[in-house]
Amino acid sequence: MTWLDGPEQARRRQFARSEPRREFTLCRAALRALLCRELDSGNEELSFGASEHGKPFALVGGLPAPVSFNVSHSGRHGLIAITPRGRIGVDVEDRKARRDMDDDIRLLFAPGEQAGLASVEGSSKADLFYSLWTMKEALVKAAGVGLRIDTTSFEIPPAMSRGANRCLVRLPVAPSVRWRLENLGNRRYAAALAVEDLPADAADGGEPQGA
Repeated sequence: MTWLDGPEQARRRQFARSEPRREFTLCRAALRALLCRELDSGNEELSFGASEHGKPFALVGGLPAPVSFNVSHSGRHGLIAITPRGRIGVDVEDRKARRDMDDDIRLLFAPGEQAGLASVEGSSKADLFYSLWTMKEALVKAAGVGLRIDTTSFEIPPAMSRGANRCLVRLPVAPSVRWRLENLGNRRYAAALAVEDLPADAADGGEPQGA
């Protein structure tokens, strides 16, 4: 707990139950340890700011750090990604039954995805639901524009539903940007990573962002 700064300690105290409080604490401490190693900085130098849409980014000594990061945790699973170039997003979800799955499918997925989910049943439906949702969430978090992206307005490429592990995706917001999307899930959890696909000769720098 001593790794966390004042704002993080305040967020920690907002959790009424001990288990989510512990998960948050461990995840933030792990993030700080990884960022300190990546940036060669002390924990006391590290803090966090937030973009216009609430996406956090790292600061070292009060100055924006030259990395982007993203964090997700669900139950006993956590996922942290750091990159020195471009924007990044991750999501992880426990694979568990959802009583409201049909409502969520209607509200969260594009027509083609809804049709694909309607074609499977039972655990296969739940597995596909979580795989598609983590990929969508990773993309939304990577873009860092919050509610400006309607998740029903874009589809995960069908090849990913059929077992492909990687693809390139464009979003309705800033369609000129390509995102490298990876499915990282297994039988215990669904997980995904989205990274901005920058040209090899693109200059490093720009405003670092995280989540």
